[in-house]
Amino acid sequence: MRAEGVTRPPAVRTAVVWDALLAELARLGETTGRERLDIVDAGGGTGGFAVPLAELGHTVTVVDPSPDSLAALERRAKEKGVGVRGLQGDLADLADLLDHGGADLVLCHSVLEYVDDPIGAMTAVAGLLRRGGAVSVLAANPVAAALHRALAGHFDEARAALADPEGRWGDRDPTPRRYTAEALSELLAVTGFAVGAVHGVRVFADLVPSRLVDGEPGAAEALVALEQAATGHPVLRDIATQLHVLARRG
Repeated sequence: MRAEGVTRPPAVRTAVVWDALLAELARLGETTGRERLDIVDAGGGTGGFAVPLAELGHTVTVVDPSPDSLAALERRAKEKGVGVRGLQGDLADLADLLDHGGADLVLCHSVLEYVDDPIGAMTAVAGLLRRGGAVSVLAANPVAAALHRALAGHFDEARAALADPEGRWGDRDPTPRRYTAEALSELLAVTGFAVGAVHGVRVFADLVPSRLVDGEPGAAEALVALEQAATGHPVLRDIATQLHVLARRG
């Protein structure tokens, strides 16, 4: 296993997700007795999560519909000296592409917003997991969409995002749907998962002007620490740009 010298990527926007993933990987390693875990990144794109996970010594497969993203994934993995398998497909194809019950962890980050059948998609994810395996879900939050539209001066669109059942702010909204913490938890529960705590991701990171972080010594680290403090806050969580939950297959 190649964990030595490999740490969580420092990106402010993903720091709290990595905190949760590393803790879950430690749990899975302990319960399975295996250091090398089998991980599937559904919609993993160019490997922002997959390649660091491979650097940690795990076996990682990325399933993504874009051949360009998979080509970029291959280049990134090669630059880091690790192997990551890339398969072209989407969530609806998982059962055809991968073995049933062959994964310890599935990442489903920023994809549920776009699938036609979220319940079918999460049912397919559950089928990939071994008993006790986990899914990491990251999804856009409608409350944050309203907040960001309001801060941009688009007050009617902010109101629309709050009222719309899918959390959309208008016909030009590129995101087909967003999830509240309750909706995300319900989706996971009805597809056979034991749902853990929902955490906020990018509570402050998307609100703080970059000039206050870039080039200021220690500013990025301080913002990460603030995000870590806010991620589980009962009020601040619900204004985060994204919501993250780890759920386990029973």
